[in-house]
Amino acid sequence: MRLILAALAASAACPALAEDTFPAKLAGHAFLPAHTLIAPPADAPRDLWISGKFTGKTRNEVPMSAPGDVGKAYGSHPTGLSLPFIGQPVQGMSGFAMNRAEDGSWYTLTDNGFGSKINSPDAALFFHRMAPDFTTGTVERKETVFLRDPDHKVPFRIANEGTESRYLTGADFDPESIQILNGEVWIGEEFGPFILRATLDGRILSVHQTMMDGAALTGPDTPGTVHPAVPGKDFRVQRSGGYEGMALQPETGLLWGMLEKPLLAEGGEKEGDFLRVFTFDTARADWTGDSYRFRLAEGATAIGDLNFIDTTRALVIERDNGEGDAALACAEGATDMAACYPQPARVKNIVLVDTASIDAEGYIRRIGHVNLLDIQDPDGLALDGMKPAEGPFTFPFFTVEDVARVDDTHIIVANDNNLPFSGGRQIGTAANNEFILLSVPELLAAK
Repeated sequence: MRLILAALAASAACPALAEDTFPAKLAGHAFLPAHTLIAPPADAPRDLWISGKFTGKTRNEVPMSAPGDVGKAYGSHPTGLSLPFIGQPVQGMSGFAMNRAEDGSWYTLTDNGFGSKINSPDAALFFHRMAPDFTTGTVERKETVFLRDPDHKVPFRIANEGTESRYLTGADFDPESIQILNGEVWIGEEFGPFILRATLDGRILSVHQTMMDGAALTGPDTPGTVHPAVPGKDFRVQRSGGYEGMALQPETGLLWGMLEKPLLAEGGEKEGDFLRVFTFDTARADWTGDSYRFRLAEGATAIGDLNFIDTTRALVIERDNGEGDAALACAEGATDMAACYPQPARVKNIVLVDTASIDAEGYIRRIGHVNLLDIQDPDGLALDGMKPAEGPFTFPFFTVEDVARVDDTHIIVANDNNLPFSGGRQIGTAANNEFILLSVPELLAAK
């Protein structure tokens, strides 16, 4: 009896992740080419006309002179594109708004630019209206709105402080999630982590620092963090660990912001294999004080997006740090990685959760998931050059960062292609911004 009670106690302390895996079928495939660039606004500083000048060890102002690659940890594969760019790259699809525009296009946004606060001062911040056409396989960019702070609402110095229009850049914020409510834009951000409120034409209205247990929650890139700083003591949010997903709960006006990575505990280690979720009341423009937990599956290290499908159930993108088809994984101990993936994709899931079912420890119940590395394509809808040689269709990108419900049986998923630093689909080629339509009726009906 004592052993049985001990086992039950252990089970309650560490919730199991036994859950249903539902099938997914490809219902549409479209893409925006990786090398898609746009001009900054006419009144933007000249600095924004050439982007990516600071991605190397020294300033580089010669366009297309520095070849991009995926990095040493991923095999140093070239991506076929070079920095700096003339104009601004429309890369990094980093979140879908739940509510679409009147014409049916999707609100989505580009993230901080080139991956860090230091290397992105010339990367403008903007969001878009995108319209994937799954008949032609193309994506139309209907509108791009640049974020700016002419009213000095940002409470710290920005890169374009001395300009009149004060366009925001990747040195100021790292926007990763977006929602539209009552004609205003709400953005979840990673550096603060902050929630930004803006107009539909990009003007910042307010900036909200995350609060937890009555204190500001900060990271190494939060303005005001003084270095050297001790992880877990001077800050608790990991670098690139702020809001990756931020869902708008229907009928409540609540934003549910989910951190990308686990918080740090005293001593600098992760506090656990779970992610914190905080709720923000848009009507009061303040935090509710509630905090919940999302437990990661084995092998997952982060999330990519969060969106409600009804008043309580929501979709979460759960992922590892892998990139590329596991069928092309490098052999153990391989030194030549030119034709293989040293860290292939292993965990890329769309998880359905129920926010109305939370246990005593604050864990949100996981209902089930679909595996983005096992998508059936019986109708042959995968586009040429973007399908595996054999086996099921996969979505093996490092950062899968967009998911939303389309209707009762379909969801839409897209990736952040980290231009020009990610591949994933073909070795030696920069990843495109791919949009896939998935038929997942069993997942969306699950309770």
